Amino acid sequence: MAPRLGWPTRHARELLLEGHAEAVSDAALISVMLGVEDESVAHCVLSSHPVPQGIWRLRAEDLYVHEGVGPARAAVVLASLELSRRASAWTCDKRPLLSTPQDVVRVCEPRMRGEDREHFWALALNVKNQLIRTIEVSVGSLNASIVHPRELFKDAVRVSAASVVVVHNHPSGDPTPSSADIQLTRRLVKAGDVLGIDVLDHVVIGEGGSFASLRDLGLM
Repeated sequence: MAPRLGWPTRHARELLLEGHAEAVSDAALISVMLGVEDESVAHCVLSSHPVPQGIWRLRAEDLYVHEGVGPARAAVVLASLELSRRASAWTCDKRPLLSTPQDVVRVCEPRMRGEDREHFWALALNVKNQLIRTIEVSVGSLNASIVHPRELFKDAVRVSAASVVVVHNHPSGDPTPSSADIQLTRRLVKAGDVLGIDVLDHVVIGEGGSFASLRDLGLM
């Protein structure tokens, strides 16, 4: 059944309940989450936060500006987006194997979608390159994160990591490593050498699954 735009929300609910979610427009889906019959609000939301990438940047204050949308309805939309992030990042393996930059992106990118600040993580791995724990090292500003090697390796040592992969996002969408990214990576490699914990790679994630591996680029 092909999608049809502009259907009243009650028809969208019927389609969802009958198992025909693919036939419901993006605007109708948002209208159902908001609990409103008029799709004009949903169209306004989508015009400023288009699917797929824009919708991940949706925040409560973006919804409050629309008449009839308060905290309860906004929370439903934000909860749905967060559940989608978590489902996208889910893996059958309790300890996913991270052997390539693509593996890192598969695990991390869904959880970093739409973030407007730099999030810097360390992925602690065992001797088989299986993920032991994701360590959030810092949350920075719009275009920079503040990372100290001590904070990163403190938790890596605590979980007995054999190695780490560091990863952070660029809210600008461009994953090209900055000079600060390169300098930080080299500091982390030196610190890891002292502690006996290898820094295998530094992966920078941009928009739409784009990424850069400092290892592959020969920058570490």
